[in-house]
Amino acid sequence: MNKTTANNYNADSIQSLEGIEHVRLRPSMYIGDVGPRGLHHLVYEVVDNSIDEALAGYCDKVWVTIHVDNSISVLDNGRGIPIDIHKKEGKSALEVVMTKIGAGGKFDKDSYKVSGGLHGVGVSCVNALSSHLRAKVYRDGKIYSQTYATGKAMDEVQVIGQTNQRGTEIHFRADDTIFKITEYNYDTLAARLRELAFLNKGLSIFLSDERTADKKGQTRRETFFSEGGLKEFILFIEGSREPLIQEVISIEGERENIPVEVAMRYNTSFNENLHSYVNNINTQEGGTHLAGFRRALTRTLKKYADESGLLAKEKVEITGDDFREGLTAVISVKVMEPQFEGQTKTKLGNNEASGVVDRIVGEMLSAYLEEHPAEAKKIVEKVLLAARARQAAKKAREMVQRKSPMGGGGLPGKLADCSSSDPGACEIYMVEGDSAGGTAKQGRDREFQAILPLRGKILNVEKAMQYKVFESEEIRNIFAALGVSIGTEEDSKALNTEKLRYHKIIIMTDADIDGSHISTLILTFFFRYMKNLIENGHIYIATPPLYLVKKGSKYTYAWHDKEREQIIEEFGGSKGVNVQRYKGLGEMNAEQLWDTTMNPQNRTLRQITIENATEADRIFSMLMGDDVPPRREFIEKNAIYAHIDA
Repeated sequence: MNKTTANNYNADSIQSLEGIEHVRLRPSMYIGDVGPRGLHHLVYEVVDNSIDEALAGYCDKVWVTIHVDNSISVLDNGRGIPIDIHKKEGKSALEVVMTKIGAGGKFDKDSYKVSGGLHGVGVSCVNALSSHLRAKVYRDGKIYSQTYATGKAMDEVQVIGQTNQRGTEIHFRADDTIFKITEYNYDTLAARLRELAFLNKGLSIFLSDERTADKKGQTRRETFFSEGGLKEFILFIEGSREPLIQEVISIEGERENIPVEVAMRYNTSFNENLHSYVNNINTQEGGTHLAGFRRALTRTLKKYADESGLLAKEKVEITGDDFREGLTAVISVKVMEPQFEGQTKTKLGNNEASGVVDRIVGEMLSAYLEEHPAEAKKIVEKVLLAARARQAAKKAREMVQRKSPMGGGGLPGKLADCSSSDPGACEIYMVEGDSAGGTAKQGRDREFQAILPLRGKILNVEKAMQYKVFESEEIRNIFAALGVSIGTEEDSKALNTEKLRYHKIIIMTDADIDGSHISTLILTFFFRYMKNLIENGHIYIATPPLYLVKKGSKYTYAWHDKEREQIIEEFGGSKGVNVQRYKGLGEMNAEQLWDTTMNPQNRTLRQITIENATEADRIFSMLMGDDVPPRREFIEKNAIYAHIDA
């Protein structure tokens, strides 16, 4: 990566593209939404500016602090945003960067060769959506400061002190008139910062949470640093999976000014887990760089298998899918001018990236296979196993299709369908057990609510071969009820949702450990086999109450212990108060279930989203795998949040 000299980074490097007046009017256009995702995105935008300095070679430390009032500060040791007068705008470059959307050094190719920052929204958008923001710049031996409110400068850039430091510090508080909540989740921020540390080896990122300060002033804090980069990222993701080969295959190279890094390892599972990044942005929809990787992997492994004679006795046909079963890989490229497309603008469209990744991966993977014949043989044997399993899965999948509404096999017998035929208005409840299913059928609104009872715990798809998944009666019922199909000529794992019969798919289980386990099993199935239903916002979890609190003729429901205590206090202390703990959905009558959990006017549904696909992949494999200690630790740490969030 070519550096530019620090002296050349000044006001002339800053280009202003447009104003920010409409950011506050339509914030979702810029940050996705005004819920938790959008709130945390503000932090990522500021951190991305610091990462850009790291990519340019001028920053190796970033400090992120969550303050007691849920304001955020981000400090780096980069060059510091220029503060001299911008010729075109007639004001400080700092003010231009902070108040003009799209303004920044990343548009000047002499200042940044590549840039993170999601689509150049930048810190000005954060400023516009903050009730208060203060920028400090440590540069040229001085400390410069400027304050802003709702995106507007409140004063001129001022010199407030001397320093031998350099860098930029942004301290902001999200505007509570725009955001539904302004409380940050430590673990959500930690997951993204950890990811950034793996993607930028040698960069130290420090996260601290002042809200957790104890009597001694000690706070929760972590340091994210990776010397091995993507190799260590793979080991982190693969923590609870059994490796097929111990070594992580590492590939690095650069062609046509596009640096490419790949780390990959095969495990004994049956899932394909590919995670791709462009300039540190997680390209969840893939793109040309991922296509190049897949092409190189298939071509190189097939050539090796053919030449080594390992396929000579096999009559099974091998496809691209077979080469990726049980593979976990991270592909990271840096592109000077990335072109994003797709539904969520996270799909790389640059054609040149495909060929570059293809050539680099092909050459280096071929060399690895030649130098490691024992590991290469294990990989090929895994591919053959996948091919045989795929043929069995195809037959099982065809059985699913024949029993689906499109195949004329009709709907599952246990399904109580709704009368409306408008998918946008319809919702289906997946209910644990026949007893609760019966109550739900009585309590529902038959016009738009369908009920599908599930018998006990569905198959753990994390540990099952694909054909076993399609042979499962409960899973076949889910496919048939939803009206979706899986597998095309081009992609045997592609999900066809054109005839999806319900746009709200609601998991409703008991509010106990067993219920949580069943919910997790169902979510694992959706994540592995119907991921785009989650990505398109169709999957929800119902939140039945834990308690019914009564005193005389008065009664109300509580969803967690703290709420129960508050209700008892409101009822006048505990004398004469009767508390009923619901152990299962079946303990509520139809009217109670409707009032608390199914009535759109009263209920609380938790929509399932994928904030971080890589972290979600790691957590599902850990929760559903064989390694008990990390699962127990995760459950103990997170059990408290299960109902408080509702």
